Amino acid sequence: QVQLVESGGGLVQPGGSLGLSCAASTSIFSIYTMGWYRQAPGKQRELVAGISRGGSTNYADSVKGRFTISRDNAKNTVFLQMKSLKPEDTAVYYCNAKPPIGASTWGQGTQVTVSA
Repeated sequence: QVQLVESGGGLVQPGGSLGLSCAASTSIFSIYTMGWYRQAPGKQRELVAGISRGGSTNYADSVKGRFTISRDNAKNTVFLQMKSLKPEDTAVYYCNAKPPIGASTWGQGTQVTVSA
């Protein structure tokens, strides 16, 4: 089973930028649909952004125009670039890998806090 390791979380001021990375331990990374989810305290986990095997992307309405998901299949890594961050973006961010068949895998999560 693929393992995912997120990095790049931290504390940032409102209006600032932050980048997240998720490295996957698989030689067939390119077949996975990758996604970034987030969960704020007391709220359900929600999809933030996804990227298909072919590179098609989709975003939650709340982050469109501010967040960008990308992938580097040569490095088995998916990225989430976040800009114009708001306090409501504060959450634990999780990476998800979904194969064409079978269950998806979650990373351990990384905390993003947007606060002055």
